[in-house]
Formats: sequence, C-alpha cells, structure tokens
Amino acid sequence: MSTQQGVDRTTELTPPVGLGAKIRQVGPGLLAAATGVGAGDLVATMVAGARFGTVLLWAAILGTVLKLALGEGVGRWHLASGTTLLDGWRRLGRWATVFFGVYIVVWGFVYGATAMSAVGLPLNALFGGLSVRYWAMIAGVVGLVLVWTQRYAFFEKFMTVLVLVKFCTVVAVAVLVAPDLGHLASGLVPRLPEGSTIYVLGLIGGVGGTITMAAYGYWMFAKGWRGTGWLSMMRLDNAIGYVMTGIFVIAMLIVGSTLLFGQNLTESDSGLLVLGTALDERYGAWARILFLIGFLAVTSTSLLGVWNGVSFMFADWTRAIRLPHGRAAETGTTVERFASGETERSLPFRGYLLWLTIPPMGLLFIDKPFGLTLVYGVLGSVFMPFLAVTLMLLLNSKRVSGKGRSGWLSNLFLGAASVLFLALLVTDVVSRF
Repeated sequence: MSTQQGVDRTTELTPPVGLGAKIRQVGPGLLAAATGVGAGDLVATMVAGARFGTVLLWAAILGTVLKLALGEGVGRWHLASGTTLLDGWRRLGRWATVFFGVYIVVWGFVYGATAMSAVGLPLNALFGGLSVRYWAMIAGVVGLVLVWTQRYAFFEKFMTVLVLVKFCTVVAVAVLVAPDLGHLASGLVPRLPEGSTIYVLGLIGGVGGTITMAAYGYWMFAKGWRGTGWLSMMRLDNAIGYVMTGIFVIAMLIVGSTLLFGQNLTESDSGLLVLGTALDERYGAWARILFLIGFLAVTSTSLLGVWNGVSFMFADWTRAIRLPHGRAAETGTTVERFASGETERSLPFRGYLLWLTIPPMGLLFIDKPFGLTLVYGVLGSVFMPFLAVTLMLLLNSKRVSGKGRSGWLSNLFLGAASVLFLALLVTDVVSRF
C-alpha cells in the first residue's frame, strides 16, 4: 500500500485561482459532510418520509443550511487563527477540553459498535455467509488497517470515490421511483403536521451533524490549506459537500415517502432493509442491489471518516489538555504535523483507532448497557450546541483576524443553530428521563 507522507509544499502556500482549479482541490468538505451522514440518518429520513410524505422537505433543507454555516465556521477558525479547534477550546477554559475528552472517549466506545454494525447489515444482505456481527467485525478491522497504513492523500481519494457511489446510487433510486414534482415542491412551505415536531427537529439537527463536523479543520491542515488566502476555497469546498448532502437527504425523503408512505417502520438501522425489499418487489432484484450498494457506501464513509477524523481530534486533545488554558493559553500551534503524516503515525492517533475498533466488538455480542447508552445519547445531544456556541465565542473574538471574524450573517446562522441544538438537547433529555 502507498504511504504518502503528505502534500506538495507549493500547494500549501498557493491557493488555487479560478473555478476549475478550485474544483480540483475539493476534498475535506466532502469528507466532513459525508462522514456525518450514517445509517441512523438514513433511517430517520426514511421514517419521516414514510410517516409524513414530503411535507417535511423544508426541514431537511433548513438543516443543510445550518450545517453548512457550522462547517464554514469550523473551517474559518482553523484558517484565520492558524490553530486547531482544540486550541480554541482551551482558550475558553479547561471546562471545554475536559468535556470534549470525556465525550470523545465515551462516544468512541459506543459509536465503534454502531458504525461496524451499520456496515455489517448491507454486507450481510449482499453476500450472506456470515451473520451481521461477524461482517461488522471484518468491516472494523478493514477500516483500522486502511486508516493505520494510509496517509491523508490516499484516504481522501478513496473516500471521494465512496461519496460519489453513495450519492449516485441513492439519487438514482429517487429518480427511479418517479416522485410527483408538484407534491414535492409543496414541501418547501414550512408546516408542522400533528406529531411531526420530533421528526422536524431530527431532520434539522441530526442529519449530517456529528463530531466529524469538528474534524473538518484537521483534514484541511492535512491537505496543506492554511491562512486566510484559502477562505474562498474552503467555502466552495464546504458548500459542495453540504449541497450534496442536502440532495442526498432529499432523495431519501422522496424514496421513503413514495415507496413506504403509511408504513409503521422501525427506527433501527435494519429498517433500511425494508426499503431494499420494497424496491425488489416493485422493480426487481437489480434495484435492491443498487440500493444496498449505496447503503454500503453510506455506512463505509461514516465508519472510515470517524476512524480517521476523530482519531486526529483525539491525538490533538492529548496535546492540548497538557497546555495552559484560559488567558494563559498560547496563541499558536504547530500544524505542519498534520500535513507531514506525523499525527497519523503517533501513538494517540493509533491508540484511539484501536479504541474505536477492538473494545466495541464486545458490544456486538450483547445489548448496549442502558447506563452507557444513556450517557452516550446525552453527551451526543450536548456536543452540537457546544460546537455552535463555542464557535460563536471564538469567531467573534480578537483571536481571529478581521478577515476571519464573523459578520452578521454568520452570527445569525450560528445563533440559530445554537438555539436549535439547545432545543434538541432539552427534547432529548426529557424524552430519555
């Protein structure tokens, strides 16, 4: 396997000029947006479509816009400050880095099992032979080996191929079911049918929004982007990633509303297999296989993106937690290690890779312990408002240059995201307790 050690230094220093040159540089935004959409998001979108048709289309679009604003904020902080998000959080105080440390450890343990199981489902449906549990374990080990042995340049190319596969297959299925375009357009008008509030909040706040949004800046540094000269490139990259995600979510909403409307679907990942069966019955086995290939690409990008991106963040956390916090925090960080491949070869990076893969395999043999699942769920609900609020604080401070500081539009969207995610947190905590 290739072991590319990073990027061409001239690429780091010279932002591309012209649309064509910028398109060729697109990559980190695709990774961040694609990684944030997993099997659970597919299920949530499909269930919303099955219960309410395309009435909630507006919520999916609003969610895409808010995620785009958050992704832009993450990217702008990294480029304008020249530091990582962990450096920003430690300047806010030790509470921020301690919270993130607890979150990333608990989240990684439970998510590891969830991600592996999600990949195991379509593998089992496509190839059989082994149970979902053992396909899941194989998927985890393959992800571990791929991320362990490859540097960012290869990883980005591999992930981009998977993103294109998942996008094309799911959109193709949406076109295949031939939605009523007039009825679809009516979903652009905000409405709240009875019993839809929780689904609206889920579509706006859940789809495409995870810890991997915070990994965006690390992938930019690994690619060699730094400095405010890259802001326009970052915005295009981020926009392409989230526009594709928005189209993808709309496609799933269309498929769910057209094929499964009125059905009482399960909220588990295995509910996606119901859609494969419905496609088989209506169009034939080829349509089922097409969807399962897309399903596999969705779950694989989510697993690989977390194995790589969140391991970057954990490695950076082990550095940041040992440094001064608050007003005593240093103003700079060494970002060259991300482009050189130094971080990917580090003990914390590889240790977290193992943490994501090996211990969670035990959860594949038992039901998730209630207490652990509860902590995982609550911490997950806290992270998105934590990200939105801290971005507002950091991007309106003197820690970034005027060129990178938030204007009224950015503050409007980040403020809206903060309010929404806080509402989601309250809703989630109330429903759990």
